[in-house]
Amino acid sequence: MDKLFDRLQMLADRYEELGELLSDPDVISDTKRFTDLSKEMADLRETVEKYERFKQVNQTIEDDEEMLSMGLDDDEMAEMVKMELAEAKDEKVALEDEIKILLLPKDPNDDKNIIMEIRGAAGGDEASLFAGDLFTMYSKYAERQGWSIEVIDQTTTDVGGFKEIALMINGKNVYSKLKYESGAHRVQRVPATESAGRVHTSTATVVVMPEAEDVEIEIDPKDIRVDVYRASGAGGQHINKTSSAVRMTHLPTGIVVAMQDQRSQQQNREKAMKILKARVYDHYASQEQNAYDENRKSAVGTGDRSERIRTYNYPQNRVTDHRIGLSLNKLDRVMNGELDDVIDALVLYDQTKALEEMQNA
Repeated sequence: MDKLFDRLQMLADRYEELGELLSDPDVISDTKRFTDLSKEMADLRETVEKYERFKQVNQTIEDDEEMLSMGLDDDEMAEMVKMELAEAKDEKVALEDEIKILLLPKDPNDDKNIIMEIRGAAGGDEASLFAGDLFTMYSKYAERQGWSIEVIDQTTTDVGGFKEIALMINGKNVYSKLKYESGAHRVQRVPATESAGRVHTSTATVVVMPEAEDVEIEIDPKDIRVDVYRASGAGGQHINKTSSAVRMTHLPTGIVVAMQDQRSQQQNREKAMKILKARVYDHYASQEQNAYDENRKSAVGTGDRSERIRTYNYPQNRVTDHRIGLSLNKLDRVMNGELDDVIDALVLYDQTKALEEMQNA
């Protein structure tokens, strides 16, 4: 614990230093430095406040124990001190746990917006319908979180649902909550087209990528081949008469993004580049993660795109997350966007594993 408190004191000292720096006229005049230091201070604030409270509670415990050891003539006062001591000890334990979690290495992507891609996989039309259901589920969850959603590309099917759909989700800490959703999602239910009432199994895949900023990934224009062509499908005469559709290929990785949903070529270029950057960033980040996972095996953190992570069983109204063995008999509510119980359990599991590694290091 001594190392823990040494680190906390260093953070508290840095927090105080940041407060002084942010009042320095030279820093105030440097917009980028002022912004960076303000963000660093905001990131430290909760940890430092918990540490200050921890010191106050620890002092209360020492004072109460000293008073009780000296003996109190007033029985009522002695009882009050004992009650205060018990409450302070309980708060101390809770604060220790909270501080340990706050000190865990932070995923630098946690506070970012995301690009999510949902695709119907095995199961034909039913897989496309399920992809549509997942889109609705995430849309409702995003609404509950106060996030905004923008569909940036989609391919619908004749029966409804999506062959594939890509969307941007913007808001506070989006990636931190949805990063565990990457993988294969399996549905078990009776399709609407099944007259015999037999339960079918279909799958859809979800990929969650943090929105890549220019400072994080630079793509050399020479590494991108851009093809323009006439868009097809919905959009009216305008979209079919002009070469507004864009296909971008990142030559080093072979990643291809095609965009035709927007009405102008420029809009399609901007959307395609946004998705391309996210995919390229995700590609290289995944390579690093794979190397990291050879040394650290986390059932939640791998993000293996082929891994079956969750089953949605409609006949039994049950959703099961296979990575942590969680089963909830409220599939109807989960599909309505009530994902908190699932996501909170995944976050807690990952934090617990990380704490074990930190303590065993």
